[in-house]
Amino acid sequence: MVRELKEASFWKPLPGNRVRCELCPRGCQIPENGWGFCRTRQNLKGKLYTAVYGLVCAINPDPIEKKPIFHFAPGSLSLSFSTTGCNLRCRFCQNFEISQSEPFGQEMPPERIVELAVEKEIPGIAYTYTEPTVFFEFALDTMKLAKKEKLYNVWVSNGFTSPEAIKRAGRYLDAINVDLKGDLKFYQELCGIPSEKPVYRALKAWREEGVWIELTNLLIPGWNDGDQQIRKLVGWIKRNLGPDTPLHFSRFFPYYLMQDHQPTPFERLDSAYRIARDLGMKWVYVGNVPGHQAESTYCPECGNLLIERTGYITRVVSTRCECGVKLPLRGRKWMRRSS
Repeated sequence: MVRELKEASFWKPLPGNRVRCELCPRGCQIPENGWGFCRTRQNLKGKLYTAVYGLVCAINPDPIEKKPIFHFAPGSLSLSFSTTGCNLRCRFCQNFEISQSEPFGQEMPPERIVELAVEKEIPGIAYTYTEPTVFFEFALDTMKLAKKEKLYNVWVSNGFTSPEAIKRAGRYLDAINVDLKGDLKFYQELCGIPSEKPVYRALKAWREEGVWIELTNLLIPGWNDGDQQIRKLVGWIKRNLGPDTPLHFSRFFPYYLMQDHQPTPFERLDSAYRIARDLGMKWVYVGNVPGHQAESTYCPECGNLLIERTGYITRVVSTRCECGVKLPLRGRKWMRRSS
């Protein structure tokens, strides 16, 4: 049985039955019967279709801290799912088996995903594992239904999304973690996109839509872990998104096409943490290092413990420090209450 494909959003016809996809800044010009760079969108007879609508390749209940999102609905579970495909070609991708694959998966419409979350009493849905931008139509319809059931929606994204798509999704999205990777050379040579500027523009656009933003910076030795590179990145975040933006420095492990590289030394992670704190970022974390003290949340003024994290076990101690500092926190109604 042949699957019925859904017409895509954000595209324009071109002469000769070609189309231009405008979902992401790549702007693929696709000939008839051709596919976009992301391997999810196909031109059939001069119309663009999404080949992954309702085709789920991974679905699991995950702690929201796994995304990582630390300041939205802490301690809650999110029903996390994805389709295949991605609009980047990161040489270090941890999910390359699905991000760089042709479409496959089990058929599961938006209604069923939301039903599963409600049945399992999971308070939110996460669009993750691959890039939610490339399954935009599927994600948007699911987000709309989730909101009707009073569930939250969070994205884990590379940030390579068009302003028009951000505007349409922003009204239904509660929080997003964007992997802010590095400078121009990093994006060009390790991720396969010509410019980093669309990612920075997207972050400003998500902020304008009122979406809660957290950032992850995967530190790869020799590529983006230099002190000056970190200072430049942190400076931009502080100026454009604010010092309350949670920033997660994550440890790199050799994977996919970068297995000849070494894991990130612990001292580089600690140095990045100190630089960000010294430059005025209030909520800085270290990830992929089990048991690291900077997994937990401490008051930036007096150092009191506010949220304790051990692996994916989360205990909210206080949302306001005794010294008066208020923890920036969204999604309180979905937050798991500590005993």
